[in-house]
Amino acid sequence: MSSPSEPALPQREVLAPGKLVLCGAYAVLDGAAAIVVAVDRHARAGTKERAPTRSPEFIAAFGEELAPVCDTSSMRENGKKLGLGSSAAALVAALGADEAWRGGDLESGDVRSRIFSRAREAHRAAQGGGSGVDIAASTYGGVLRYKLVGGKPWIASVDWPAQLAMEVFFSGESAKTSALLASVAAFRNENAGVAESVFAELSDAANEAAELFSTGSVREILSALGRFSDALRALGEEADAPIFPLSFLRLDVAAREEGGLFFPSGAGGGDVGVFLGERPASEKLIARAKELGLLHVPMKIDPAGVRLKDSPDGATR
Repeated sequence: MSSPSEPALPQREVLAPGKLVLCGAYAVLDGAAAIVVAVDRHARAGTKERAPTRSPEFIAAFGEELAPVCDTSSMRENGKKLGLGSSAAALVAALGADEAWRGGDLESGDVRSRIFSRAREAHRAAQGGGSGVDIAASTYGGVLRYKLVGGKPWIASVDWPAQLAMEVFFSGESAKTSALLASVAAFRNENAGVAESVFAELSDAANEAAELFSTGSVREILSALGRFSDALRALGEEADAPIFPLSFLRLDVAAREEGGLFFPSGAGGGDVGVFLGERPASEKLIARAKELGLLHVPMKIDPAGVRLKDSPDGATR
């Protein structure tokens, strides 16, 4: 596809939300289900302004063409990545801006499907693999159940359970996901028997949590997510990978005393963690998080996915 010479529309801004993965990390690549939530921290791309591509993901998507300029500053705190899938969101925003620039309707299912497919392919090519769960959240928004069936994405929108409270905390440090994935891959290669058992539990727990997210009570959902969190922690211990930082472990103890949970979003290692409970985090828990060096970062679910900034979708801007 060649770079356009005349714009189809005047300059506008396209938003793509970041994500939080509640269950399915690591196991989703084995075919387990994941629950991913789009959040109101966005990558922003202009439909007209373009520059030479720099990131591997953009090079994979746009080749030698000029690509839409993208801003992901809202997905950082104090200059550090929050771990909300900024590279995926940036790619979706840029491809969305390219579609809108050419006159495409970002509310169209066909256009969104094309954005998702192009973004997932480019992201996988640049990163040497990946499930595409973060691409799905940035493209479609809301709360999604996501799994790979025969290697192909299966995506379903689900409702957020009534009475389930969510709070987000930032460790203050960005995690290097590639290093965590490498440690887990080495564990699987060197300890196949143990790894098989660990991943079986991880997958079973993820599938149970994903199923109950649509059908279960809040207490049942928390119980299943607690099982997944425990399996994720066990994976980190067996693989000698810091998936569950000490501060997260300590806050999880305090959260469970209140009937809730606290665990890493996605691959873990720091970045953001998620509190879930039958009621919002107490002042005591928030104070405990501060003692542990964690920053409370308000976030809401973004129901809209990739769209023009002024789309009448009711999402938080």
